[in-house]
Amino acid sequence: MIKPCKTTDPYLAGWRLRVIPSLGHIPVSMISNGAVDRCVYGWIADECGRSTVKNSLAVLVRVMEQAVRDGIIARNPARIVGWQSAYKQAEDELDDPRTLALPNWAALTALASALVARSHGNFAGWGNVVIFMACTAARIGEASGVRVKDIDPVNWIWTVRRQTTPSPGGLADKGTKGKAARRVPLIEEVRPLIAQRLLAVGPDPGARLFTGPRGGRITTAVLRDATHWDAVVSSLGHEKLRRHSLRHTGLTWMADAGVPLHVLRLIAGHGSLLTTQRYLHPDLRAIVAAGRSLSAHLAGAPGPSDPLAATLRVL
Repeated sequence: MIKPCKTTDPYLAGWRLRVIPSLGHIPVSMISNGAVDRCVYGWIADECGRSTVKNSLAVLVRVMEQAVRDGIIARNPARIVGWQSAYKQAEDELDDPRTLALPNWAALTALASALVARSHGNFAGWGNVVIFMACTAARIGEASGVRVKDIDPVNWIWTVRRQTTPSPGGLADKGTKGKAARRVPLIEEVRPLIAQRLLAVGPDPGARLFTGPRGGRITTAVLRDATHWDAVVSSLGHEKLRRHSLRHTGLTWMADAGVPLHVLRLIAGHGSLLTTQRYLHPDLRAIVAAGRSLSAHLAGAPGPSDPLAATLRVL
């Protein structure tokens, strides 16, 4: 098992806050390139800065290099390549998250059906959690952490209180990313699915609403591997679609539906209003009109909202 080691900041922070929670429960001999890939992409998805990811990976490389010298492993699995390009993609996504959203409801249900069809035993739960995430703009850890007691089936509100994340010893539930609970509406399209899940899991308030086929907790890596995600999204023409894109889908749809910005921010749990604003559709006509109004103002001509000045010019 990986044990905490002494090093200097900022590497110590990367080791303690990212490497140990992500890989600390896995024996050194079982850490693979794929496991490290998933960790790095997870850090990027969590919006860690480029230097933060680099420092966290650097300390992992040093530790695994020592394991190679000690004869525990034959090669260093932490020496991965290509993560910088993945980080660039994530940066583009953060700048314009609308570009990775699914276009409509039909695209979402087609994706859910295709994922179920590719999974072992055609497990319907994968489709359920995908639809739920898109309709609620939820992170996958939040969808995995939802319990029966979090659902209000009278007012159809989900109170987001926790998320499932990697931690030393395995997966664990902790507070939301924003460190505060938030409420999310459950739209009519997703209510039958939720009602079926509530009936299936029973009255236990602590029961999880969504689990894997064997009752395990769902993570982005589990969903990807169990459904052959990459192959499915490519076959559907959504090559850049990731699990986190389902959250972007929900927020984009809400923005296009006219949900007020301050309400959208509360639903998303964003700390900054600027983050929420990225989901608004740019009205090019309004932007062009604003430019024309400014030009008219600078030229001394009356704008369209100044009828008195226009009348005086005629006189």
